[in-house]
Amino acid sequence: MSASETIIKPLRQELPEGTRRLAWVFVIAGVVLCGAAYLIDAKRAAFENVVAFLFLASIGGGSIFLVAVEYIGGAVWSVPMRRAVEFLAGVTPVVPLLAIPLLFNMHDLFHWTHSEALATDAILEGKTPYLNVTFLVLRFLGVFALWTLFYLLFTRNSLRQDQTRDAGLTTANIRLAAGFLPVFAVTVTVLAVDWMMSLEPHWYSTIFGVYYFSGTALAAVAAATLLIVTFHQKGYFTRLRRDHFYSLGALMFAFVNFWAYIAFSQFLLIWYANLPEETYWFLARWQNGWEYFSVLLILVHFAVPYFGLLEQNAKMDIGRLRFMAIWILGAHYLDLYWLIVPTESPAFSVSWVAIGFLLLLVGLVLVTLSAKLSRHNLVPIGDPKLERGLQFRL
Repeated sequence: MSASETIIKPLRQELPEGTRRLAWVFVIAGVVLCGAAYLIDAKRAAFENVVAFLFLASIGGGSIFLVAVEYIGGAVWSVPMRRAVEFLAGVTPVVPLLAIPLLFNMHDLFHWTHSEALATDAILEGKTPYLNVTFLVLRFLGVFALWTLFYLLFTRNSLRQDQTRDAGLTTANIRLAAGFLPVFAVTVTVLAVDWMMSLEPHWYSTIFGVYYFSGTALAAVAAATLLIVTFHQKGYFTRLRRDHFYSLGALMFAFVNFWAYIAFSQFLLIWYANLPEETYWFLARWQNGWEYFSVLLILVHFAVPYFGLLEQNAKMDIGRLRFMAIWILGAHYLDLYWLIVPTESPAFSVSWVAIGFLLLLVGLVLVTLSAKLSRHNLVPIGDPKLERGLQFRL
C-alpha cells in the first residue's frame, strides 16, 4: 500500500447510522409536505419548487464546474479534496426529479402558457418560437442530459484511476473539462432564462445568465467547503493543512466579490438605461415589503461574507469557514427566493410551503453523499498529483 493510500484515512466511510436515518426522514417528510403544499396552494408550491430546483441545480452543476476548473487549470492543492466535490456533483442526476411537479404546473408558473395572453400580446406572441412548453421541456432534458453525461465521464475516469494509476485518465479529464466549460456556460444560461427570466417574459437582462452562474459557483464552493471541513473535523482528512483551507476560503471570498460585482452591474446598467421594460422588475422588488428583503439580501449575500472572510486568518479558521459556508448557502437560497417569488406574490410574504422543499433538499443531498461514501474512496488515490497536493504550500 502506497503512502498516498495511507496518508488520508479512512478511504471509505459511511455516514453515521443516525445521519443516514435522518436523511431518509427528511426526504419522506419533505415529499409529504410538498405534496400537501401542492394540494393546498398549487401556485405558491410551484414557485417554491422552482427555488428548490434551481438551488439543487446550483450544487450539482456548480460542483461539476469546480471539478472541470481543477482539471483544466492544473490545480494541485485541491486534488486531495476533489472526490468530495465529485460526491456533491452526484446530486446532478437527482435534480430533474425535483422538477417533475413543475412540468405539470406550467400554467401556474408561466404567463406565456396562457393562450388568451398570447392573443392580446404581440411581444409574447413574437417569443413563442422559444417560449413554448415543448421546446422548454426539450431544453430542460437537454441541459441535464449533458450535465449528467459529463458528470459520469469525469467520475468514471477518476474512479478508474484509483485502480489503474493511469495518468492518461487525467489527460482525458482535462480534455473533457475543455469541452464542458463552454457547454456549461450555455446551459446554465438556458436554465436561468427558462426557469427565472421567463417567469416575467416582458423583462430581460443581458447578464442574467452570468448572475445565476455567479451564485451557482459561489454556492458550489460553499457546499464543497462545508463538506470538506466537516470531513476534516470528523477525522477523514487528517493531513489537510491550513494552506488548503486558506485556498478554500480565498475561493469563497473571490466568488462573493464576483457575485456582488455582477449583481451591481446588472442593477447599474438597468438603472442607467432607465427603460420601462427593464426597470419595472427592480421596482417590483423595492415596494410592498420586498424593499426590506432587498436590503437584507445585500447585507446577507455580500456584506457579511465579505467582512467575515476578509482577514487572512479568517480564511484558515475552519470554524469560521464552516459558519460562512452555511451562511453563503442560506444567502444563495434567499437570492433565488428574491428572484422568483415576487412574481407570484407582489407583496412580500413567507409561506410554510418552503419548509417541505428545504427538508427535501437536505435529505436528497445527504442520501446522495451516503451512497457515494459507502461505495467509493474518499480521496482520488490514483491521481498522479495527489502527493504534491498533500504537500501543498502557499
